Amino acid sequence: MKLMITTAALALLAVSAPAAAQPAQPAQQQPQQKPIKLSSHAQKAILDLQTAVNKADYANVPAKLAAAQAVASTPDDKYAIGELQLKAAIGSKNNAGMVAAADAIAGSGFVDAATSSKLYASLGTTFYNNKDYPQATAAFQKAVTVDPNNAEVYSLLGEAKFAQGQKAEAASDFQRAVQLAKASGQKPDENLLKRAVSVAYDARSPLAADLGRELAAAYPTPETWRNAIAIYRNYNHPDVEGTLDLLRLEQALGAMTAPGDYALYAESAADQSNYNEAQSVIDAGIAAHVVDPSSAQFRDIVSGLKGKQKASAADLEAAIKMSPSTVNLLHIGDRFYGMGDYAKAADVYRQVLAKPDADKDVANIHLGMALARAGDKAGATAALNAVTGPRAGIAKYWLLYVQQHA
Repeated sequence: MKLMITTAALALLAVSAPAAAQPAQPAQQQPQQKPIKLSSHAQKAILDLQTAVNKADYANVPAKLAAAQAVASTPDDKYAIGELQLKAAIGSKNNAGMVAAADAIAGSGFVDAATSSKLYASLGTTFYNNKDYPQATAAFQKAVTVDPNNAEVYSLLGEAKFAQGQKAEAASDFQRAVQLAKASGQKPDENLLKRAVSVAYDARSPLAADLGRELAAAYPTPETWRNAIAIYRNYNHPDVEGTLDLLRLEQALGAMTAPGDYALYAESAADQSNYNEAQSVIDAGIAAHVVDPSSAQFRDIVSGLKGKQKASAADLEAAIKMSPSTVNLLHIGDRFYGMGDYAKAADVYRQVLAKPDADKDVANIHLGMALARAGDKAGATAALNAVTGPRAGIAKYWLLYVQQHA
């Protein structure tokens, strides 16, 4: 009798998996045909098991399997038995048998960790396609336990958990997949990042903001940036100062595409009596054909700004000479920023930082913003890296902007 056993466990599972609705699974090459050398005292029992499996004599497979396992002594023996066990379990649609066979193959010592991980991933895909999500989760978990650096299987694990309503846990697995892809020097797949952001946001997970920033870092389009900033705002509810800093970033990126963004920006600037910046935002929105000044949303804003006195550069220079309070000096810097005079704004923010009662985090983030817009990458990076506390998250977004644009 000719021995027909080959190292084809992955191929067996590939054949068994339904064609429809498969989660994105790891790319698999055809398994290497590694020669198997059975021990002399186990060969007959394994051949008997092979005969039963090939004849689909599933009633007698358990006894033949037990007999073969009792005499197996080498990795080759144990792998050969595991592969036959897997083939029988697939043929008889025995899920528990498939799991036991995969465990036997992984524990045989014949295959490496990467192959074992792929086997568990294929098994998990089979269960997932059959909508057996708990079994799929267990198989994918074994895959990442065997090979903790398998980024693709973490995304599969996330899908299996999401299918069971475990959204926060799924978001963590998707984030792990992103981290592992980056650690290996690869750019995370755009669809993976978008899926991760979507699941985390749906789960109301704090990971959503970090993942949104990861998406904007890898795929910096106005849309991804706007979404990332919106997610951060929705989760962190920044104060007026923080909201302005985020909207200033959105404007710098050319990502302000909704009337509501312009309205919030103008209202927030006006709340700080920064009427110059508020007016410039409205003017920019009109020029971009996004703001309709006669609409109900903007009519009152436009009317209110008409009655407000706008400071000139000369007015601001005079105000500085009057030794204003630290807070007022910061607002003078903000007005220069709103006028687009970023170099002068940076100079004023440095004066703020020299004050003993200055809010260093606010002053540093504003200094970093002004230097970023002025094109001083090194200076902006240093200032933004000095931001701590609640504003550090906003500083990270501006740091990303510096990396991409300054």
